[in-house]
Amino acid sequence: MSEPSAANAYLADHVALLRSSFRQLTGRELLSLDAAEAEASPAAIAEALYRAPFVVLSHGTEVDPVFNYANLTAQCVFEMSWAEITQLPSRFSAEPVSREERAQLLERVSSHGFIDDYRGVRISATGRRFWIEQATVWNVSDATGAACGQAATFAQWTPLAE
Repeated sequence: MSEPSAANAYLADHVALLRSSFRQLTGRELLSLDAAEAEASPAAIAEALYRAPFVVLSHGTEVDPVFNYANLTAQCVFEMSWAEITQLPSRFSAEPVSREERAQLLERVSSHGFIDDYRGVRISATGRRFWIEQATVWNVSDATGAACGQAATFAQWTPLAE
């Protein structure tokens, strides 16, 4: 998967899966759009999500899932480039002591479709630790209902004192 840009329509097909799965499971919109914005091209909507002021991440269905999407805010918060974050097994976004908790969270999401009350410590590429709060984590599926992975979004993060 190439870095989102105008050349690849900001991964409009993947963003459409993220948005439709989020809407179907939560009854909410992942990205609030006014009437004019809602009529925009899929690429323009995907670019808006890529540039949104909140984190959106997703990973695939591999045995050890790897991030396959991270908007600009996610890249900034995790202090990684697109190339770095989309090669990272998602378990490495949590500290080793938090990985068991993260595994339980993902199992809860798998069985319920989504959760919208997650709070936990994450770690950036430079070792900065931070709390994420009120994260929504959801299953991503295609139009046939086939599993495509899981995604997360959050707008609240707080650095932890070193």
